[in-house]
Amino acid sequence: MSKPQPTELNLHRQSRVLEIAFDDGAHFNLPCEYLRVFSPSAEVQGHSPDERKLEVGKEEVNIDRMEPVGHYAVLLHFDDGHNTGIYSWETLYKLGTSQKLNWKQYLADLEAAGHKRKEQPS
Repeated sequence: MSKPQPTELNLHRQSRVLEIAFDDGAHFNLPCEYLRVFSPSAEVQGHSPDERKLEVGKEEVNIDRMEPVGHYAVLLHFDDGHNTGIYSWETLYKLGTSQKLNWKQYLADLEAAGHKRKEQPS
């Protein structure tokens, strides 16, 4: 079985959401903040789970530009200067399917670290 491939990739700058659809019918709206704090880069993930860095203050981060990486990924350039994470299609798919659980854990980690997340106007 082949891995899902993207059929659509749209950045909605005003709402700070990356919309991605896959050929298996999956469709995700991934907030830029979520993508930034779960960047696959070593800078964020470290080289082991113990080295993972908790990103704080990214509520208003946006994506400046997207750069294709071959036929397997995209490099996201965030407006806070972060641009070292290559988001493979597989990574984006996993971030989409795990979004609810990942976000819940992120909020718990922020709380445990004593960081109060700024709420965004709806």
